[in-house]
Amino acid sequence: MSVRSHTPPTLLGAVRPGCRELLCLLVITLAVSRGTSGVCPTACICATDIVSCTNKNLSKVPGNLFRLIKRLDLSYNRIGLLDSEWLPVSFIQLNTLIIRQNNITNVSTGSFATTPNLKCLDLSSNKLESVKSSVFHELKVLEVLLLYNNHISCLDPSAFGGLSQLQKLYLSGNFLTQFPVDLYVGRYKLAELVFLDVSYNQIPSLPIHKLSRVPGKQLRGLYLHGNPFVCDCSLYSLLIFWYHRHFSSVMDFKNDYTCHLGSDSRHSRQLLLIQESTMNCSDSIINSSFHVLGFIHEAHVGERLIVNCDSKIGNGNMDFIWVSPDNRLLEPQKEVENFHVLYNGSLVIESPRLEDAGVYSCIAMNRQRLLNETVDITIHVSNFTVNRSHAHEAFNTAFTTLAACVASIVLVLLYLYLTPCPCNCKTKRQKAMLNQSHVHSSILSPGPASDNSAEDRKAGKRVVFLEPLKETAAGQNGKVRLFPSETVIAAEGILKSARVKSDSDSVNSVFSDTPFVAAN
Repeated sequence: MSVRSHTPPTLLGAVRPGCRELLCLLVITLAVSRGTSGVCPTACICATDIVSCTNKNLSKVPGNLFRLIKRLDLSYNRIGLLDSEWLPVSFIQLNTLIIRQNNITNVSTGSFATTPNLKCLDLSSNKLESVKSSVFHELKVLEVLLLYNNHISCLDPSAFGGLSQLQKLYLSGNFLTQFPVDLYVGRYKLAELVFLDVSYNQIPSLPIHKLSRVPGKQLRGLYLHGNPFVCDCSLYSLLIFWYHRHFSSVMDFKNDYTCHLGSDSRHSRQLLLIQESTMNCSDSIINSSFHVLGFIHEAHVGERLIVNCDSKIGNGNMDFIWVSPDNRLLEPQKEVENFHVLYNGSLVIESPRLEDAGVYSCIAMNRQRLLNETVDITIHVSNFTVNRSHAHEAFNTAFTTLAACVASIVLVLLYLYLTPCPCNCKTKRQKAMLNQSHVHSSILSPGPASDNSAEDRKAGKRVVFLEPLKETAAGQNGKVRLFPSETVIAAEGILKSARVKSDSDSVNSVFSDTPFVAAN
């Protein structure tokens, strides 16, 4: 029987392959960790995932920074330009980047492509003059952006278009001359923006009508103090409305809201806006502004009305209760006469009546009952049928007046252009008077008719011959008798005055072309 001895593998032979593998793994780990974590630069202070390189006169970012840092502070340095290569490595986990108090004059597109997970970016106290389009589009999860104390006078509406998670934006201490309303309405609006600071700029007025469409949860964080506003009753109504709703942006800076009366804010008188005795605004102007802001609603009898509860707390996880003018509680899922409340807090009034007018209060509370707000809304109810009849009567009166005016104009035109021209009649009358004067002159002519008849005809004159009777009656004294039955008319009477007595025959004979012959 032969015995075969089995020699177990030596420990050294068994360990050597493991050591080689472990050594290779250790080298790889050290190489990766060295490239990943890096070292702390001498100009910086490092604490695990926080690096501070402040006030070191740096013009660029150190290249051997930890790649897995979460907070990087580069404030109080000389960094002047942010382009696509200003960061030496990619910082995937970086969520806070502070670059305030530098010399940054321009931010190029792609400057933050290596920091896609930033949530807070501080570019305050630099020398930026404008914010161009698409400079922040890579920052999809950015929540806070600080741009205050720069020289910004122009904002591109699309510059913040990609910041769907942005909640706070600081723009105070710049040179803006227009309110950036595109942040609230329009294509590039920021739905999550609840804090906007545009204080101490050069904004003279506000787009009141557009701001009336912004939800209350966004308006409560709008800071406008320190701007050179022009005194306006609409602006006054807006600020008073916010003041009554206890917006901290107005209450905390009440004395910093001023306006000026003239066009030049430097030489005109400054007035406090949020004081009732300062602005001389009528109730009608204030009420019209409240209409625009949704503080006053108009309802018509029989027409459905929906009133929203615009709470500054927000509509997420909220409970709403309405209180009617007669102190009845109106809650969701409970219909009271013609009232019911929707889940989003809107009050619906079916077929409003005149007695439904009054002040309604909306109470908004979160589910934990820690926050609540009461919004008072005035509802006016009018009889639309009566108003429509009055409007119809007014229309009829106006139409009748207009028709009468048109008819008068037509009659005047007909009179002016269709009446026969009196020129012909006037010409005939002038010719008749001229012929009569010629007759008188021919009577006074002493010469014989045979000598001047041809010339008178050429001149258009008419000559009348008066012949004496063959037998002169006694007592005539040389006077001519025209007709035996008529009174004798002396030649002197014809010269001195008009005819005393005449008939149609004598008139016709005077203006006749044939010679006048006395009867025998």
